[in-house]
Amino acid sequence: MSVEAMLSSLKNAGSTALEIIQTRLELFSSDIQIGWQRLLSVLVLVIVALFSVLFGLVLLAILIVVLYWDTHRVFVLSLMAAGFLSIGIILALFVRAQINSMPKLFEASLGELVKDRDHLA
Repeated sequence: MSVEAMLSSLKNAGSTALEIIQTRLELFSSDIQIGWQRLLSVLVLVIVALFSVLFGLVLLAILIVVLYWDTHRVFVLSLMAAGFLSIGIILALFVRAQINSMPKLFEASLGELVKDRDHLA
């Protein structure tokens, strides 16, 4: 085999390796952008929803306490506190379950890298 053929073969292998690396970096970049966009959209929705619900609940609690101020204010305040705490705990457990069920970041990219490694081995 001539030196020129070996250099050409080596050049082709290097070019192929660089193309593979470029493709994988583009895939990583795409994964990061998708993950970031998903996180931001969910975060905005969560913040708006929490603000709206909490503001409404505070106004409702004030209304109920004012209505029962003369007769059963301690009982009503206790019920309201227990209700808010229960809702908060339930929602915290729901959020934790949602976070645990999120897909693994770079899952597609890592899968492609495993395929590349297996193909080259």
